[in-house]
Amino acid sequence: MSDTPSSDFSGLDGGVEAQAADAVRAVVSWYNDQLLVEQRSPVPDEERVEELRAGRQAALADQQQLATSDPEEAARIAEVYAARLKELNES
Repeated sequence: MSDTPSSDFSGLDGGVEAQAADAVRAVVSWYNDQLLVEQRSPVPDEERVEELRAGRQAALADQQQLATSDPEEAARIAEVYAARLKELNES
């Protein structure tokens, strides 16, 4: 079994809003994990740390936006973040 979270959230219960929230949380978690690895390295790459922080901050902003989004916007966010997670995991 892989440690990498799946980027397919379509089978989850809770509707599109819950799927979007799960997708965004998975991306935030990826950024958190990468930040931890980078910050614990003997010589952290400050540029990478800043890129990771910016990516995490953007995801957190989208996560807050979900609270007031309609189902169509939530579906768009779920799709975008599922694709982003897949891309991040492949990089």
